[in-house]
Amino acid sequence: IAPNQIGKYGQLQEWLTDKDDTTNKHRHVSHLWGVYPGDDVTWDKDAKMMEAAKQSLLYRGDDATGWSLAWKINYWARFKDGNHAMTLVKMLLKPAGEGVSGSYVNLFDAHPPFQIDGNFGGAAGIAEMVMQSHQGYIDLLPALPDAIPFGEIKGLCARGGFELNLKWNNGKLENIEVKSKVGGACKLRYKNQIISIVTNVGEIYKLNGDLKLL
Repeated sequence: IAPNQIGKYGQLQEWLTDKDDTTNKHRHVSHLWGVYPGDDVTWDKDAKMMEAAKQSLLYRGDDATGWSLAWKINYWARFKDGNHAMTLVKMLLKPAGEGVSGSYVNLFDAHPPFQIDGNFGGAAGIAEMVMQSHQGYIDLLPALPDAIPFGEIKGLCARGGFELNLKWNNGKLENIEVKSKVGGACKLRYKNQIISIVTNVGEIYKLNGDLKLL
């Protein structure tokens, strides 16, 4: 497998040789797999490579078929750019017309034709906007867009066997409930604060917006 490399345009190279075309708007973005769903490229591990991956996606553009929009929503969530991710969510949900992407009246994703990838992937991207757990901790509201300043989500599953209910208001975390399904340490991050709590199987832990146990 080719290593991750930064090319002459500041992009994460798609090819082994540095021959990327910055005008190529093709919908395939598989060279960014290390960003999502993988964890080879993260802000914690290599910020420069994340910036290069971001540059690659900027060159590739936003327009895409439904399934490709779903991929891009997840990428922008991993880049922690909630506003850009939200722009693509709106594109994914716009009424399907004669062009590509959008959603039919029953909310089925339009490639066109119907492809379930856009529905499943789009839902995954929205989940990534409010919670990520691929770096060894649960990152809360990592890519919350300005368009959703308040909200609530329940039953969100995180790596490590944890189920979360969380609520936010004015763009800030208000409270969170963590149900531990298998026990063990649960590491939570909100903004620049990281805490770890030891959990027991089946117990629910309630915390406020400052990650203080209630």
